[in-house]
Amino acid sequence: MFLIKDIIISDSLFEEHFQCDMEKCKGACCWEGDYGAPMTHGEIREIEKILDKVLPLLPGKHREKINSEGFSKYYEIPKDVTLQSGSGGTGGVEKDFIGTNLMEDGSCVFLVKNNEGIGLCALETLYRQGKTDWKKPISCELFPVRVNKSEIQGFEALNYYEWDLCSQACELGKKNKMPVFKFVKNAIIRKYGEDFYHEMEIAFEESKK
Repeated sequence: MFLIKDIIISDSLFEEHFQCDMEKCKGACCWEGDYGAPMTHGEIREIEKILDKVLPLLPGKHREKINSEGFSKYYEIPKDVTLQSGSGGTGGVEKDFIGTNLMEDGSCVFLVKNNEGIGLCALETLYRQGKTDWKKPISCELFPVRVNKSEIQGFEALNYYEWDLCSQACELGKKNKMPVFKFVKNAIIRKYGEDFYHEMEIAFEESKK
């Protein structure tokens, strides 16, 4: 366990390996699980700004779902129960939260599939097309890392969430010697900044001694 800028870093981010193998998993984390991807109120506002651009990219049923129910949903988690979240696979959900809405089959309302059947995020597609400067919820981009916060104890921790669904990503990560924290480098920099990630690199090197 490491402490960087008051953020607790689990050893597993350095010790475990991960690299998405989209050809094999087809992006199943976007349609498997119990809940949508957690979002902040700020992220919801960002999606509202670009929703008119996103809707044309979505299948008809997804557009209907969003128009009738909205793209976000409040999820109530039963006490003493930790379940998997889908649509970005942020890991065990521990408390009530607002997340992306889901279709009846469990897929995220922002999910689209290409000709090979690989699941893609319409929000990220729009970003990669250069039509927006906002990518997608940080919980999605950080996967398989999740952020745990304790309002009572006042700490924030980064943990690796191991999901059987991603066993092939673990195999590919081991093959390419890709530690979890390096796989989510861009997401960590996006959330915490380049200095924070640089300190993680230093901590990683120290952990190998």
